[in-house]
Amino acid sequence: MISKELLDILACPLCKTDVRLEDDRIVCTKCGRRYPIKDEIPVMLIDEAELPEEPKKEN
Repeated sequence: MISKELLDILACPLCKTDVRLEDDRIVCTKCGRRYPIKDEIPVMLIDEAELPEEPKKEN
């Protein structure tokens, strides 16, 4: 589990904005990139991030 103190100082390496903890990922509040947490260590590398899902368009 990531401590609140660590989460408070982390920022998205791309946008430089705040992040939030969501399940087992750290999510950027601006661009939506999802950074993994491996062995309780956040992997804050842009190349390791998952891109946000596109909203599905209805016909």
